[in-house]
Amino acid sequence: MSTTARFRDRRVSLERRATTSKAVRESLVSLAGLIGGPVTNQAGEEVGRVVDVVARLYGADSYPPVTGLILRIGRRRTFLPADAVGKVHAGHVRLRTARVDLRDFARRPGEVLLAKDVLDHQLVDVDGVQVTRAADLYLAPLVDQVVLVGVDVSLPTLLRRLGPRRWQARPTPERVLDWQAVAPFAEQATEGPPEVRLRASRTALRRLRPADLADILEDLGRAERQQLLGWLEPEQAADALEEMEPAELENLLREAQPEHAARLVDEMEPDEAVDALRDLTPEEREALLTRMPADEAAELRRLLTHREDTAGGAMTTLLVTAGQKETVAQVRAVLAEQAEHRTEIDAVTVVDEQGRLVCDMPLFDLAVAEDTTPVADLVAWRAQFGPPVTVHPDTPLTEAADHLVAARASSVLVVDDSDRPVGRILADDLLDTLLPERGRLHFRRFLQ
Repeated sequence: MSTTARFRDRRVSLERRATTSKAVRESLVSLAGLIGGPVTNQAGEEVGRVVDVVARLYGADSYPPVTGLILRIGRRRTFLPADAVGKVHAGHVRLRTARVDLRDFARRPGEVLLAKDVLDHQLVDVDGVQVTRAADLYLAPLVDQVVLVGVDVSLPTLLRRLGPRRWQARPTPERVLDWQAVAPFAEQATEGPPEVRLRASRTALRRLRPADLADILEDLGRAERQQLLGWLEPEQAADALEEMEPAELENLLREAQPEHAARLVDEMEPDEAVDALRDLTPEEREALLTRMPADEAAELRRLLTHREDTAGGAMTTLLVTAGQKETVAQVRAVLAEQAEHRTEIDAVTVVDEQGRLVCDMPLFDLAVAEDTTPVADLVAWRAQFGPPVTVHPDTPLTEAADHLVAARASSVLVVDDSDRPVGRILADDLLDTLLPERGRLHFRRFLQ
C-alpha cells in the first residue's frame, strides 16, 4: 500500500471515531477542569468536591466507561457510583437524586483513577508512533453513560490548567488523540485477566514495526518501558530490542527482572543476543545465561569466545542447510518453517555428506526453480559463478567486508578449518559493527 493510501485510510478511520463527531466535541468535559469541582444535588446544594474519576480502562469497551467518582465530603473521601450521577458539566457534577449511596472505594479489576494514574503520565500514541504525555483527558456522554473518548497532548492545555478556574474547565481540543489510538500505562491499576486488560493495547501495538517499537521503548520511562515489554509477545519484544540503541538496550536489560531479561535475550537472533550480552558485566551476563535453556546458553557462550572485531564475533549461527539429493520443494518446506527468521536468511547452504560446504544457494535461485528440481542441478548451474565466498571465524571484520563488497553479495559465510559452515555475516551486521559511531538512524524523530 502506498504512503498516500495509508494516510487516506488513516484519515477515514479517524473521521469515524468518537472525538471527531461534532456533537461529541461540543459536549466534551475536561477531566482537569472537573477535578476539584463541586458536586451538587437536585436542589443545587453542594454535596462535595470531585477528587478523581474512576473508569474501567481495560474492559471490552472501545471507549472506557466511567464507573464512579471519588468525592471529598468534609474530611472524608468516598465513592459515588456512576448510576447516581445525573449530569457531568464543565467543572461540576449534578446528582441524579437527592439521596445517594456513598461507599468506601475499592478498586475492581480493570478500574483506574484517571487523574492519579493517567493524567500527566506517559502514554503511546499508536497512530503517530510516539511517546507523549496526557495534558488532559476528555469525557463525553454516550448513550446512557459517560465515557473517556480522548487525550489532549497539547502545550496550550498545560498552560490552561495553570490559569484561573474558569479556564481550567474549558476543553481546548486542538490536538486530541482518540482513545482508540492510545496505549496507556496505569501502573497502580488493579489488573483484570490479561486477555481482557491487553486487548486494545495489543491490537494496536501489533501494527507497529520493530523499529517503531524500539523508538517508543527508548523514549519511555523505566516503569512504563517494563510494562510495555510485558504487553508484547516475547518474539515481538525481541524484534524491537534488536532495533534499539546499544546503550538503551543495556539499560533496559539491567532494569528488567533477570528471568524476563533472559527470556528476551533468548528470543533474539544469536548475533544480536551476543552483542547485547557483551555490553553487560561478566556477572550480569552469567546471571542471564544461567536462566536460559542449556542449549541456547551454550551456543551464546561459544559465540562470546570470539573477539568482537572478527567474523566469529559478528556472525549469526542461524543457517538453513540442504543436501544435494533434496528437491527444491523440500528446501522450500524447510524455509517455511523458519519464516520468523526471514530477515536473517538470504541463502541456503548446500553441504555434502560430511557437512562440508558445496554451494551457497541464493533464495532467488530457489524461488524461480521448479519444485521437482534436484538441488544438485542448481549446484551444477551455480558452479559457473565460481566457489562461494567464505571467511574464517578469526577473520578481521574489515577483511570480511572487503570479501562481501567484492562478491556483491548480501552476506558472507563463515566456515571452520574443515570447510564446514558455522555461521553467516549479513551486510547490515557488518555496517552496525564497522560504523558504531553512527548508531541507528531515526528518520521519524528527525522529521518531527
